[in-house]
Amino acid sequence: MENKAELSSLSAHTKLIPCGCKAELSSLSAHTKLMPSGGKIRLALIAGGKSGEREVSLAGAQEVEKALSREKYEVRRYDPATDLAQLVMDAAQIDMAFILLHGPLGEDGTMQGFLDLLEIPYQGAGVLGSALAMDKNLAKIIYRQVGLTVAAWEMARLTDQTNPRRLLERLSLPVVIKPIRQGSSLGMSLARSEEELAQGLVKAFAYDSEVMVEQYVQGREITGGVLGNNELIALPIVEIIPGEEYAFFDYDAKYKKGASKEVCPAELSAELTARAQEIALAAHRALQLKGYSRTDMIVAADGIYVLETNTIPGMTPTSLLPQAAAVHGLPFAALLDRLIELALVEK
Repeated sequence: MENKAELSSLSAHTKLIPCGCKAELSSLSAHTKLMPSGGKIRLALIAGGKSGEREVSLAGAQEVEKALSREKYEVRRYDPATDLAQLVMDAAQIDMAFILLHGPLGEDGTMQGFLDLLEIPYQGAGVLGSALAMDKNLAKIIYRQVGLTVAAWEMARLTDQTNPRRLLERLSLPVVIKPIRQGSSLGMSLARSEEELAQGLVKAFAYDSEVMVEQYVQGREITGGVLGNNELIALPIVEIIPGEEYAFFDYDAKYKKGASKEVCPAELSAELTARAQEIALAAHRALQLKGYSRTDMIVAADGIYVLETNTIPGMTPTSLLPQAAAVHGLPFAALLDRLIELALVEK
Protein backbone atom coordinates (compact mmCIF):
# COMPACT_ATOMS: atom_id res chain seq x y z
CA MET A 1 0.00 0.00 0.00
CA GLU A 2 1.06 3.62 -0.51
CA ASN A 3 3.08 5.40 2.13
CA LYS A 4 0.44 7.81 3.45
CA ALA A 5 2.95 10.01 5.24
CA GLU A 6 4.90 10.51 2.02
CA LEU A 7 1.78 11.39 0.07
CA SER A 8 0.20 13.60 2.71
CA SER A 9 3.36 15.67 2.94
CA LEU A 10 2.68 16.90 -0.56
CA SER A 11 -0.50 18.68 0.42
CA ALA A 12 1.34 21.65 1.89
CA HIS A 13 3.06 22.30 -1.43
CA THR A 14 0.40 21.37 -3.98
CA LYS A 15 -3.14 22.24 -4.85
CA LEU A 16 -5.55 19.37 -5.38
CA ILE A 17 -8.43 20.11 -7.72
CA PRO A 18 -11.58 18.10 -7.03
CA CYS A 19 -13.13 16.38 -10.05
CA GLY A 20 -15.22 18.83 -12.06
CA CYS A 21 -13.80 21.85 -10.32
CA LYS A 22 -13.19 24.77 -12.72
CA ALA A 23 -10.91 26.86 -10.58
CA GLU A 24 -8.97 29.45 -12.56
CA LEU A 25 -5.25 29.02 -13.07
CA SER A 26 -3.09 31.85 -11.81
CA SER A 27 -1.66 34.15 -14.46
CA LEU A 28 2.04 34.21 -15.19
CA SER A 29 1.94 37.51 -17.04
CA ALA A 30 3.89 39.25 -14.27
CA HIS A 31 6.75 36.78 -14.66
CA THR A 32 6.97 36.06 -18.38
CA LYS A 33 6.72 37.98 -21.61
CA LEU A 34 4.22 36.30 -23.90
CA MET A 35 4.97 38.53 -26.88
CA PRO A 36 8.76 38.85 -27.31
CA SER A 37 9.78 42.18 -28.81
CA GLY A 38 6.14 43.19 -29.00
CA GLY A 39 5.40 40.57 -31.70
CA LYS A 40 4.27 37.00 -31.97
CA ILE A 41 6.01 34.10 -30.26
CA ARG A 42 8.07 32.26 -32.87
CA LEU A 43 7.22 28.67 -32.02
CA ALA A 44 8.86 25.55 -33.44
CA LEU A 45 6.30 22.73 -33.48
CA ILE A 46 8.38 19.56 -33.45
CA ALA A 47 6.54 16.41 -34.51
CA GLY A 48 6.96 13.21 -36.49
CA GLY A 49 10.33 11.67 -35.71
CA LYS A 50 11.45 8.08 -36.17
CA SER A 51 9.67 6.18 -33.39
CA GLY A 52 6.78 3.77 -33.76
CA GLU A 53 4.48 6.56 -32.64
CA ARG A 54 5.27 8.82 -35.60
CA GLU A 55 1.69 8.88 -36.93
CA VAL A 56 0.28 9.63 -33.48
CA SER A 57 2.74 12.51 -33.20
CA LEU A 58 1.80 13.98 -36.58
CA ALA A 59 -1.92 13.69 -35.83
CA GLY A 60 -1.43 15.53 -32.55
CA ALA A 61 0.65 18.25 -34.21
CA GLN A 62 -2.12 18.88 -36.71
CA GLU A 63 -4.59 19.50 -33.87
CA VAL A 64 -2.13 21.65 -31.91
CA GLU A 65 -1.32 23.83 -34.92
CA LYS A 66 -5.03 24.26 -35.60
CA ALA A 67 -5.71 25.35 -32.00
CA LEU A 68 -2.79 27.79 -31.56
CA SER A 69 -3.81 31.42 -31.90
CA ARG A 70 -2.48 33.05 -35.07
CA GLU A 71 -2.51 36.35 -33.21
CA LYS A 72 -0.10 35.05 -30.56
CA TYR A 73 2.12 32.58 -32.39
CA GLU A 74 4.10 32.24 -35.58
CA VAL A 75 4.29 28.47 -35.97
CA ARG A 76 7.05 26.68 -37.86
CA ARG A 77 6.90 22.90 -38.29
CA TYR A 78 9.96 20.67 -37.91
CA ASP A 79 10.15 16.89 -38.34
CA PRO A 80 13.25 15.43 -36.63
CA ALA A 81 13.35 12.69 -39.27
CA THR A 82 14.32 15.29 -41.90
CA ASP A 83 14.61 18.79 -40.41
CA LEU A 84 17.21 18.76 -37.62
CA ALA A 85 19.78 20.69 -39.68
CA GLN A 86 17.16 23.30 -40.54
CA LEU A 87 16.22 23.61 -36.86
CA VAL A 88 19.86 24.30 -36.00
CA MET A 89 20.06 26.99 -38.67
CA ASP A 90 16.81 28.60 -37.51
CA ALA A 91 17.59 28.44 -33.76
CA ALA A 92 18.36 32.14 -33.38
CA GLN A 93 14.92 33.00 -34.81
CA ILE A 94 12.96 30.62 -32.53
CA ASP A 95 11.55 31.77 -29.19
CA MET A 96 10.50 28.32 -27.96
CA ALA A 97 9.74 24.79 -29.11
CA PHE A 98 6.63 22.72 -28.54
CA ILE A 99 7.72 19.08 -28.57
CA LEU A 100 5.05 16.68 -29.74
CA LEU A 101 7.19 13.57 -30.11
CA HIS A 102 6.33 10.28 -28.44
CA GLY A 103 8.64 7.39 -27.62
CA PRO A 104 12.39 7.05 -28.27
CA LEU A 105 14.34 10.00 -29.71
CA GLY A 106 11.71 12.46 -28.60
CA GLU A 107 10.20 11.74 -25.21
CA ASP A 108 13.32 10.21 -23.66
CA GLY A 109 15.49 13.30 -23.14
CA THR A 110 17.31 13.22 -26.48
CA MET A 111 15.34 16.03 -28.15
CA GLN A 112 15.32 17.93 -24.85
CA GLY A 113 19.11 17.81 -24.71
CA PHE A 114 19.35 18.88 -28.37
CA LEU A 115 17.17 21.93 -27.66
CA ASP A 116 19.17 22.75 -24.52
CA LEU A 117 22.31 22.91 -26.67
CA LEU A 118 20.52 25.26 -29.05
CA GLU A 119 19.27 27.33 -26.08
CA ILE A 120 15.65 26.94 -27.18
CA PRO A 121 13.17 26.60 -24.29
CA TYR A 122 10.49 23.91 -24.56
CA GLN A 123 7.44 22.71 -22.69
CA GLY A 124 7.54 19.88 -20.20
CA ALA A 125 10.26 17.85 -18.54
CA GLY A 126 13.98 18.33 -19.09
CA VAL A 127 16.60 15.75 -19.99
CA LEU A 128 16.73 13.97 -16.61
CA GLY A 129 12.98 13.77 -15.98
CA SER A 130 12.26 12.69 -19.55
CA ALA A 131 14.87 9.93 -19.41
CA LEU A 132 13.74 8.64 -16.02
CA ALA A 133 10.06 8.53 -16.94
CA MET A 134 10.78 6.84 -20.28
CA ASP A 135 12.66 3.98 -18.61
CA LYS A 136 9.89 1.91 -17.02
CA ASN A 137 12.34 -0.08 -14.89
CA LEU A 138 14.05 2.97 -13.37
CA ALA A 139 10.71 4.75 -12.94
CA LYS A 140 9.30 1.81 -10.95
CA ILE A 141 12.37 1.75 -8.72
CA ILE A 142 11.87 5.46 -8.00
CA TYR A 143 8.12 5.10 -7.44
CA ARG A 144 8.80 2.39 -4.87
CA GLN A 145 11.48 4.47 -3.13
CA VAL A 146 8.99 7.31 -2.50
CA GLY A 147 6.34 4.95 -1.14
CA LEU A 148 4.12 4.39 -4.18
CA THR A 149 2.69 0.96 -4.86
CA VAL A 150 3.83 -0.85 -8.01
CA ALA A 151 3.24 -4.36 -9.31
CA ALA A 152 6.04 -6.90 -8.83
CA TRP A 153 8.28 -7.18 -11.87
CA GLU A 154 11.37 -8.86 -13.27
CA MET A 155 13.71 -7.80 -16.06
CA ALA A 156 13.79 -10.43 -18.79
CA ARG A 157 16.88 -11.95 -20.38
CA LEU A 158 17.24 -12.87 -24.05
CA THR A 159 17.42 -16.54 -23.05
CA ASP A 160 13.97 -16.27 -21.42
CA GLN A 161 12.43 -16.19 -24.92
CA THR A 162 13.02 -19.91 -25.31
CA ASN A 163 12.62 -20.87 -21.65
CA PRO A 164 10.68 -18.36 -19.52
CA ARG A 165 10.32 -20.63 -16.46
CA ARG A 166 12.86 -18.54 -14.54
CA LEU A 167 10.42 -15.65 -14.66
CA LEU A 168 7.49 -17.80 -13.55
CA GLU A 169 9.42 -18.85 -10.44
CA ARG A 170 9.23 -15.19 -9.37
CA LEU A 171 5.89 -14.13 -10.86
CA SER A 172 2.56 -15.86 -11.35
CA LEU A 173 0.39 -15.85 -14.45
CA PRO A 174 -1.07 -13.73 -15.89
CA VAL A 175 1.78 -11.30 -16.53
CA VAL A 176 2.30 -8.24 -18.71
CA ILE A 177 5.35 -8.02 -21.00
CA LYS A 178 6.63 -4.52 -21.80
CA PRO A 179 9.58 -3.06 -23.70
CA ILE A 180 10.88 -0.56 -21.14
CA ARG A 181 11.35 2.38 -23.52
CA GLN A 182 8.26 2.37 -25.72
CA GLY A 183 4.97 4.23 -25.52
CA SER A 184 1.42 3.65 -26.74
CA SER A 185 1.68 0.02 -25.55
CA LEU A 186 3.89 -0.84 -28.56
CA GLY A 187 5.39 -4.32 -28.15
CA MET A 188 3.30 -4.95 -25.06
CA SER A 189 1.27 -8.11 -24.45
CA LEU A 190 -0.65 -9.98 -21.76
CA ALA A 191 0.37 -13.60 -21.16
CA ARG A 192 -1.88 -16.16 -19.47
CA SER A 193 0.32 -19.17 -20.21
CA GLU A 194 4.00 -20.06 -20.45
CA GLU A 195 3.69 -20.27 -24.23
CA GLU A 196 2.13 -16.80 -24.44
CA LEU A 197 4.90 -15.47 -22.21
CA ALA A 198 7.58 -16.80 -24.57
CA GLN A 199 5.75 -15.31 -27.56
CA GLY A 200 5.33 -11.99 -25.76
CA LEU A 201 9.03 -11.82 -24.97
CA VAL A 202 9.94 -12.34 -28.63
CA LYS A 203 7.54 -9.55 -29.58
CA ALA A 204 8.84 -7.15 -26.91
CA PHE A 205 12.53 -7.77 -27.67
CA ALA A 206 11.81 -6.76 -31.28
CA TYR A 207 11.07 -3.27 -29.92
CA ASP A 208 13.74 -2.87 -27.23
CA SER A 209 16.90 -4.50 -25.92
CA GLU A 210 15.45 -4.36 -22.39
CA VAL A 211 12.12 -5.92 -21.51
CA MET A 212 10.11 -6.00 -18.30
CA VAL A 213 7.73 -8.74 -17.16
CA GLU A 214 5.23 -7.39 -14.68
CA GLN A 215 2.64 -9.05 -12.47
CA TYR A 216 -0.81 -8.38 -13.91
CA VAL A 217 -3.04 -6.32 -11.62
CA GLN A 218 -6.80 -6.64 -12.01
CA GLY A 219 -8.70 -3.40 -11.57
CA ARG A 220 -9.93 -0.16 -13.09
CA GLU A 221 -7.47 1.81 -15.20
CA ILE A 222 -7.30 5.52 -14.44
CA THR A 223 -4.97 8.38 -15.28
CA GLY A 224 -4.11 11.59 -13.44
CA GLY A 225 -2.75 14.73 -15.06
CA VAL A 226 -0.55 17.35 -13.39
CA LEU A 227 0.10 20.94 -14.47
CA GLY A 228 2.71 23.41 -13.21
CA ASN A 229 6.38 24.00 -12.57
CA ASN A 230 6.84 24.70 -8.86
CA GLU A 231 3.21 25.06 -7.77
CA LEU A 232 1.45 21.96 -9.05
CA ILE A 233 -2.21 21.38 -9.84
CA ALA A 234 -3.74 17.91 -9.99
CA LEU A 235 -6.33 17.64 -12.75
CA PRO A 236 -9.55 15.61 -12.53
CA ILE A 237 -9.03 11.86 -12.82
CA VAL A 238 -10.00 10.05 -16.03
CA GLU A 239 -11.09 6.40 -16.12
CA ILE A 240 -10.28 4.39 -19.25
CA ILE A 241 -12.59 1.48 -20.11
CA PRO A 242 -11.33 -0.58 -23.09
CA GLY A 243 -13.90 -2.42 -25.19
CA GLU A 244 -14.66 -6.03 -24.28
CA GLU A 245 -12.57 -7.30 -27.21
CA TYR A 246 -9.39 -5.80 -25.71
CA ALA A 247 -7.46 -7.58 -22.95
CA PHE A 248 -5.90 -4.25 -21.94
CA PHE A 249 -5.50 -0.66 -23.16
CA ASP A 250 -3.27 -1.54 -26.12
CA TYR A 251 -2.40 0.50 -29.24
CA ASP A 252 -5.70 -0.21 -31.02
CA ALA A 253 -7.72 0.38 -27.85
CA LYS A 254 -5.96 3.74 -27.49
CA TYR A 255 -6.32 5.05 -31.03
CA LYS A 256 -9.10 3.17 -32.83
CA LYS A 257 -12.23 5.30 -32.81
CA GLY A 258 -14.83 3.95 -30.38
CA ALA A 259 -12.55 1.19 -29.07
CA SER A 260 -12.50 2.55 -25.52
CA LYS A 261 -14.65 4.70 -23.31
CA GLU A 262 -13.20 7.50 -21.19
CA VAL A 263 -15.03 8.92 -18.19
CA CYS A 264 -13.97 12.28 -16.76
CA PRO A 265 -14.30 12.95 -13.95
CA ALA A 266 -13.88 9.28 -13.05
CA GLU A 267 -16.70 7.81 -11.00
CA LEU A 268 -14.62 7.20 -7.90
CA SER A 269 -15.24 8.02 -4.26
CA ALA A 270 -13.91 11.34 -3.00
CA GLU A 271 -11.29 9.45 -1.00
CA LEU A 272 -10.04 7.42 -3.98
CA THR A 273 -10.05 10.52 -6.18
CA ALA A 274 -7.92 12.47 -3.70
CA ARG A 275 -5.55 9.52 -3.31
CA ALA A 276 -5.15 9.15 -7.08
CA GLN A 277 -4.42 12.87 -7.43
CA GLU A 278 -1.85 12.71 -4.65
CA ILE A 279 -0.18 9.76 -6.36
CA ALA A 280 -0.03 11.62 -9.69
CA LEU A 281 1.62 14.55 -7.91
CA ALA A 282 4.03 12.27 -6.06
CA ALA A 283 5.08 10.52 -9.28
CA HIS A 284 5.57 13.87 -11.03
CA ARG A 285 7.82 15.14 -8.25
CA ALA A 286 9.75 11.91 -7.82
CA LEU A 287 10.70 11.82 -11.50
CA GLN A 288 11.84 15.47 -11.45
CA LEU A 289 9.22 16.59 -13.96
CA LYS A 290 7.89 20.03 -14.77
CA GLY A 291 5.23 21.66 -16.90
CA TYR A 292 2.89 18.72 -17.13
CA SER A 293 2.63 14.95 -16.92
CA ARG A 294 0.07 12.16 -16.90
CA THR A 295 0.41 9.14 -14.62
CA ASP A 296 -1.44 5.92 -15.41
CA MET A 297 -2.70 3.81 -12.50
CA ILE A 298 -4.81 0.76 -11.65
CA VAL A 299 -7.41 0.91 -8.88
CA ALA A 300 -7.28 -2.61 -7.43
CA ALA A 301 -8.99 -4.19 -4.45
CA ASP A 302 -5.91 -3.60 -2.27
CA GLY A 303 -5.02 -0.07 -3.36
CA ILE A 304 -3.84 2.05 -6.28
CA TYR A 305 -0.90 0.77 -8.34
CA VAL A 306 1.24 3.09 -10.47
CA LEU A 307 1.87 1.88 -14.01
CA GLU A 308 3.87 4.66 -15.68
CA THR A 309 4.16 8.41 -16.17
CA ASN A 310 3.94 10.13 -19.55
CA THR A 311 5.97 13.33 -19.98
CA ILE A 312 4.53 14.24 -23.40
CA PRO A 313 0.93 13.00 -23.23
CA GLY A 314 -1.28 12.77 -26.29
CA MET A 315 -2.27 16.24 -27.40
CA THR A 316 -5.52 16.35 -29.32
CA PRO A 317 -8.75 17.82 -27.90
CA THR A 318 -10.00 14.29 -27.12
CA SER A 319 -6.72 12.97 -25.64
CA LEU A 320 -6.75 12.06 -21.96
CA LEU A 321 -4.90 15.01 -20.43
CA PRO A 322 -6.73 17.63 -22.56
CA GLN A 323 -10.02 15.99 -21.55
CA ALA A 324 -9.13 16.40 -17.89
CA ALA A 325 -7.97 19.99 -18.45
CA ALA A 326 -11.27 20.81 -20.16
CA VAL A 327 -13.26 19.47 -17.19
CA HIS A 328 -11.00 21.56 -14.96
CA GLY A 329 -12.02 24.63 -16.97
CA LEU A 330 -9.10 24.85 -19.38
CA PRO A 331 -10.18 24.29 -23.00
CA PHE A 332 -7.64 22.95 -25.50
CA ALA A 333 -6.33 26.28 -26.81
CA ALA A 334 -6.03 27.64 -23.26
CA LEU A 335 -4.18 24.49 -22.18
CA LEU A 336 -1.64 25.03 -24.96
CA ASP A 337 -1.23 28.69 -23.90
CA ARG A 338 -0.62 27.54 -20.34
CA LEU A 339 2.03 25.00 -21.33
CA ILE A 340 3.79 27.63 -23.40
CA GLU A 341 3.68 30.10 -20.50
CA LEU A 342 5.17 27.49 -18.18
CA ALA A 343 8.01 26.91 -20.66
CA LEU A 344 8.78 30.60 -21.08
CA VAL A 345 8.73 31.37 -17.37
CA GLU A 346 11.62 28.91 -17.01
CA LYS A 347 13.61 30.61 -19.76
